[in-house]
Amino acid sequence: MASRLVSKVTPKEGPSQCEEKRVVLVSPVGKLEISGCETGLHEIKLPKMSKLPNRAEPSATCEVCEGPEELPVPLERGLAWLQAYFSEPAMTDSLPLPPFHHPLLLRDSFTKQVLWTLLRDVKLGEAVSYKQLADLAGNSRAARAVGGAMRSNPIPIIIPCHRVICSSGQSGNYGGGNLMKEWLLSHEKLQKEKLAY
Repeated sequence: MASRLVSKVTPKEGPSQCEEKRVVLVSPVGKLEISGCETGLHEIKLPKMSKLPNRAEPSATCEVCEGPEELPVPLERGLAWLQAYFSEPAMTDSLPLPPFHHPLLLRDSFTKQVLWTLLRDVKLGEAVSYKQLADLAGNSRAARAVGGAMRSNPIPIIIPCHRVICSSGQSGNYGGGNLMKEWLLSHEKLQKEKLAY
């Protein structure tokens, strides 16, 4: 895939140009399109799942199918993190997170606060309700705003918006579809159970 120049807004400097590169990772949940530059990841685009993948298939089959030969360090880190997530999710705790370079994650806002709180506080195999995440982010009456933050998350899976569920225990909506959310939660639960033995 070719690279392209993209205008990005940095908090203090205003608009700047960065050379965005894209790669496609074939994962157990379909093709993930990951974009980023030398500064950080821009976004991860999820496919829509029409059926759940077969659990019997090895989840380690996670390969790059499209992209430039030389990748910026943030894209390499993002790919390594995602490959570890699908093959051995517990390994992600020991891997460095890629830096992020998306305007939503650079400017001060409640959305940014919610996404960083989710990334920092809700661990592999855990789930939190929209209201609980609002409490963790410092505004107990902002459950609806938390839902908006989840919808606008540019880095799903790494920033684990799939771990946010309804207070009723229902999974709630997800950008990759409810089947993908269900698969990701189940994948993490199985890994957590393995670690408990």
